[in-house]
Amino acid sequence: MSKRDSRLKSVDWIKKIIIRQGRAALFFRRSLFCIFFLSFVTSCADLAGPKYKQPQTPVKQAWSQQPETQVSADEAIRSDWWTGFGDPYLNELVKQSITGNQNLRIFAARIEDAGANIKVDRASLFPTIGADATATFSRTVGSENFEGDSIQKSYTAKVADLNWELDIWGKTRKGVNSSKAGYKASEWDWRATYLTLVSDVASRYFLIRQLDEQIEKQGETQDRNLLLLGIYEAQVGEGLLPEAQLLSQKAEIASLRQQLEDLRRQRQVAELSLATLLGIPAGELTVPKANLTNVVKLMDVPAGLPSELLKRRPDIIAQEYRVLAAHELVGQAKLEKLPTISLTGAVEGSGPSAALSELIKTWTFGLGPSIRIPIFDKGIEARIKKRKASTKVAEETYKDTVMRAFEEVEILLTNLNSRIKQKALLENQIKHLSIVKQTRYAQLEEGLVSQLQVFETDRTLLAAELAKLQTHQQILSDTVTLYKALGGGWLSEDVQPTDL
Repeated sequence: MSKRDSRLKSVDWIKKIIIRQGRAALFFRRSLFCIFFLSFVTSCADLAGPKYKQPQTPVKQAWSQQPETQVSADEAIRSDWWTGFGDPYLNELVKQSITGNQNLRIFAARIEDAGANIKVDRASLFPTIGADATATFSRTVGSENFEGDSIQKSYTAKVADLNWELDIWGKTRKGVNSSKAGYKASEWDWRATYLTLVSDVASRYFLIRQLDEQIEKQGETQDRNLLLLGIYEAQVGEGLLPEAQLLSQKAEIASLRQQLEDLRRQRQVAELSLATLLGIPAGELTVPKANLTNVVKLMDVPAGLPSELLKRRPDIIAQEYRVLAAHELVGQAKLEKLPTISLTGAVEGSGPSAALSELIKTWTFGLGPSIRIPIFDKGIEARIKKRKASTKVAEETYKDTVMRAFEEVEILLTNLNSRIKQKALLENQIKHLSIVKQTRYAQLEEGLVSQLQVFETDRTLLAAELAKLQTHQQILSDTVTLYKALGGGWLSEDVQPTDL
């Protein structure tokens, strides 16, 4: 081997050593970078804030009022709990309202809108790729060195334009999770509206039935007074009765007619309102007449622990999802402090001719990262404070919703207990007055009492019967509202954050 060959071999060997050392150094630098990067990510893992926890609310162990007859809420509140009133016509009204009510459709549309927000936020997780083309035309006007004009053409085509912000820290995912919580809140808003609708339909229907029965009783009383008026007129004509008593009877009949007219007005107004709840133009619904006590039966009052409200009542669950949505936005705002890393790239070509074969003469390929580090941005801190304030508002609203739910149930249980006792007392009063009425009519035939005394007895009995009827209707309406207040058959749900 010549000296020249020996030197060349030594040079090759040295090159290999240098290359290996270079690769080792590159690997070492990359390893250090990865270690540093992972350490940085780990240190920033809690930057978005602590995990979500349900807001603390005052603890309520039991209701202060419980009806004598009650059943467990889990057993009593079915999805079609209103069928327990045993009125097929009411069942049809509820069914029609669920499909036709305009307000319920509005909340259904809000669910779709909230679902679209999720797609908008999720789209930020993916790259955007576009394409465009440009053409440039230039004209050179003729001079003493050139004859005529010359036109130059050039074309540029950007086949692919890439822009992708990498969601390394989870900032975009926080926004998606907030939108998902908003979507769930919209779903539970719809369920709360659903319960309100069913409650309103049933209560309005019970009122119409009460007015039907009240109109019937008032009509019977008016008919009896008309018969009595004929007797008075005959007695006045024979000089057996003073005219003042006849005038008093006419005034009483006028009062009964005025009351009947007002009852018919109330029924028509209730019918118009019920039509709107069903999604029918007001004035196009006719509810057939029927007596309340004959067609609607009383239901057992559901009971349940106060803590169950937090997991089954739609308005409470919807508000907690809003707390969760606000919590996720706080985390997103905090993550804005971290660097933003994006990938940008393009494939471009240019050429001087419009011919298909010569359109693109030169191609340029480019792809690389772009890092933006927020060194000084007062807007970030301002947004964090704003999001924290919004979260505080949501939390306090949630607590207020829970407190009002407790109040609503307590009031309903108090009213139900009181009205059930009132109804029992009224029934006892009606029983006694019925005996007095029979006695008065027997005494009237023997001439022992006056017709006025009989009339006063009838009036007192009618007032007690109407009070009992109104109490009966109030018990039905309060029962419906209590079913609604206890969650109305919806299954319980624990509000937890969801991630991609």
